[in-house]
Order: sequence, then structure tokens, then C-alpha cells
Amino acid sequence: MTTLPAELDHFAAHDSETGTLVLRGARKVYEGAEGKPPAVDDFNLVIRQGEFVTLLGPSGCGKTTTLRMIAGFEDPSSGAIELDGEDMVDVSPDKRPMAMVFQSYALFPHMSVRDNIAYGLRLKRMPKADIRREVDYALESMDLAHLADRAPSQLSGGQQQRVALARAMVMKPKVLLFDEPLSNLDAKLRVQMRAEIRRLQQRLGITSIYVTHDQDEAMMLSERVVVMRGGKIEQVAPPTTIYRQPASVFVADFIGRANFMPVTVLSRLDEGRALVRCLGDDIEVAAHPGSFDADAQLLLVRPESMEVVASTGTEVAGNTGRVLSTVFYGASVEYELETEGGNVVAVVSDPSVDAIFEAGALVDISFPADRGWLLAAE
Repeated sequence: MTTLPAELDHFAAHDSETGTLVLRGARKVYEGAEGKPPAVDDFNLVIRQGEFVTLLGPSGCGKTTTLRMIAGFEDPSSGAIELDGEDMVDVSPDKRPMAMVFQSYALFPHMSVRDNIAYGLRLKRMPKADIRREVDYALESMDLAHLADRAPSQLSGGQQQRVALARAMVMKPKVLLFDEPLSNLDAKLRVQMRAEIRRLQQRLGITSIYVTHDQDEAMMLSERVVVMRGGKIEQVAPPTTIYRQPASVFVADFIGRANFMPVTVLSRLDEGRALVRCLGDDIEVAAHPGSFDADAQLLLVRPESMEVVASTGTEVAGNTGRVLSTVFYGASVEYELETEGGNVVAVVSDPSVDAIFEAGALVDISFPADRGWLLAAE
């Protein structure tokens, strides 16, 4: 996969600035679904100029419906969608300064690569010479010039996706929308295309909204992630915050892998911290503000933060646990561990072969206090 060349600077020179998108109380209830929970409910979000935001969540959470309302393919039941201060609700999709890259690529099978890329410009009745110039730039920038006369059926999945990106890019939209564009590609190509999409977006500075259920994709691409659940926003934050300081057990469990350890809160400390008892030790941890008012709390510790060493203990108690299973992956070893508070998972990177514990071994379990995050139990 080639890096994006300097020709892309041409597309960065927009006649108008990229867009600031605002959703205010956006709500969608589908016809015939009255009395059921809305597909999207009270969705409020400001997406800044040039920002890359990902809508992330399980199937049926409302992320695709939200994207389709932004694009104009679905009308909101209530609420506002504004682009640079202009209400878009009554603007048809073809009149919105947006472009979408679809999951299915949506290429015209009877058209060549060149004609697919040129299609939108022809609808705008751009002069032929200008169309050729713009399409040539797009072909070069996406490493497609040698494929310009081929039909989509003669292209690989990655090449088809780059044609879809070029077709969107050539329109110089204020907002670029992505509807799970990589879900049809194999794992290796997905990783390559993620990097290519991010480089493209950063070079152009186009406001971009990306829909996926793939956590790795969201973490790698986004400046902010919008985690959705049941049509509502669960949390909006940068990937590091979503991962290290999730707003709920749901977010923590959906993003990556998580251990939720029962704790006793001994006292509430200053600066959003708490003293808790966990695995037989009293430790000071950071806490989500909502955790203090809950009836019960759980301590989030990611598997890679767990530390495992040989134990002199004789039973499962306190910080001593028993290895239930061991899986060696080469670069890491994963343990399932029995503790007095329930089973947990630990992932140890670059393990010494001689220090790998077998099932049945007793081990001492710990983690750095700054890797614990107190949450309200659900």
C-alpha cells in the first residue's frame, strides 16, 4: 500500500472551510415502531472543523441511523442537524455538502474507475476539462491511475475501496461520512486501509464521521469516540479516556477486555479518588464521579495491567489466586485466575518461557494502583 503523495495537497485547498456539525436533540422513531424505544434518542453532539469522530456501539444501538440522518437519507423525528449554522433537516441529500463512503462501496458496475470517480462532478455540470483535471488528481493520489479504465469487477476489495474514497474525495465535501467501509475486507487489508483513511483525512482536514462496531478501528482512527447504547450516547471522549476512564461498566466492557473486581470502598478522598479494599489490600484509586452514589462498586483493571508472580501461599485468599488456564501466544501469555472475588484474566507480555505458570499453580496477583478505575456496578 503506497503512502499518499503530495498531489493530495490539491484537495486540501478547499474554496470553503471544512464544516462544523451540530446535532441538537436528534431523535428518530421509525414508522410503525411507536411505543417502542426510539432508534436514536436525544442525541446531542458538536463535531468540530476537521475532527475525526467515530460512532461506536453494538448492532442496533443507533449509530447507522444517526449517520443516515446526518447524510439526509433519514429524516429526524425531532431535533436539529446544523452544518456551519445552517439547518440541514430540510436539505435533500444531494444538496448537502457531504460525501459518503459506503460499506458495499456502491460503485457503478458498468462504469470504469475513471467514470465512477467523475460521476458526482458530472452531476454538478462541471466543465469537462475541470472534471478531467480533478479526476486525474484523485487517480494519482489514491494510486489508481494504472486502473483508470478497469471495471469494478476487475478490482480487488482494497482497490474498490480506494475508488470509493477517491469518488468521495473529489467532491471536496465539508463533511465526509463513512458507513462501516472496511467490514468487507480481510484483516490485513483492513489494517492497511485504516492507516490510509487516517492519513487522507489528516492531510485534507475534512470533518469526518465514521461508523463501526470494531473497537480497534475506532481507537486507531478517532480523535473522539462516541459510544452508543440503546439509541443514546453513553460517553464521548478521546480513545485514551474511553479506554482508561470509561463512564460505565458497559463502555469498559465494550472497549477492549476488562476485569471487574468487587471492592469495599473504605473512604472517599479528594480529587476524585477513593480508598478501597481489593484482593486483601487497601489501595488508593481514581474513581468515576458517579461511583460514589451507587449501591455497589466495581474496580476496572485491564488484563494487561495485572501482574502475576509465584506465591508462597497455600490457598486462594487475599491476593493469592490459582491458575485455571494458561494460553501461550508467543508475544504474550494469558492466564485465567481464580481469586476470592471471582475469576480474572491477566495478560503478561514477552514472558520468559521458564516463568510461565501451569494450570493449578498458586500465584500472587497485583496491579499498579494508577491502573485501577472505580465504577458504579450495573
